[in-house]
Amino acid sequence: MRFADRSDAGRVLARALAGESWTDPLVLGLARGGVPVAFEVASALGGELDVAVARKIGAPGHPEYGVGAVTAAGEPIYDDEALRVLGLTREDLAETCEAERREARRRLELYRAGPVRLEGRDVLVVDDGLATGVTARAALREARGQDPRRLVLAVPVGSAEGVRALRADADLVVCPHPRTDFRAVGRFYGHFDQTTDDQVVGLLRRQGTR
Repeated sequence: MRFADRSDAGRVLARALAGESWTDPLVLGLARGGVPVAFEVASALGGELDVAVARKIGAPGHPEYGVGAVTAAGEPIYDDEALRVLGLTREDLAETCEAERREARRRLELYRAGPVRLEGRDVLVVDDGLATGVTARAALREARGQDPRRLVLAVPVGSAEGVRALRADADLVVCPHPRTDFRAVGRFYGHFDQTTDDQVVGLLRRQGTR
């Protein structure tokens, strides 16, 4: 199973979501790579497109290994087992956490034209894939605090373990292709270049968000 690109993955995901009944849907693409996927979902469902921003907190010396995540405003979350294995404390990561929070704020200021209402709506948090799920969990918990009618995590592909773990944070988790051999999101895509700020803003404008 391989998607041509994120737009192709979004169309596949949209078909998996089409059987549900949605109330005033708001589709939040997890910036940046989740936004092209979310664009297709929002278009298919007739929903509003916007962004969620959560930044991975990487282990010292290994920034690609996420041991936590933080949003622009919410409390950081950590994988306590990963911290234990690496011999780290939350205090050890405080500086990294604040740097990632600043970047989350920068992105929100760039992407959003104004406040977004989640209360009473079906809110779908969408990403291009789910590995450990630490950034998705941070985004879901921040969204939950704004009283959505229903909170959904939707990804085209993800690790089976990560999908199971996130069911505690969402009312519904939709993943057409859960995998036990996951390893990395990019291996399930033919084209997987980094999504840029300009691409995110362009998709939001196309959908009428900005």
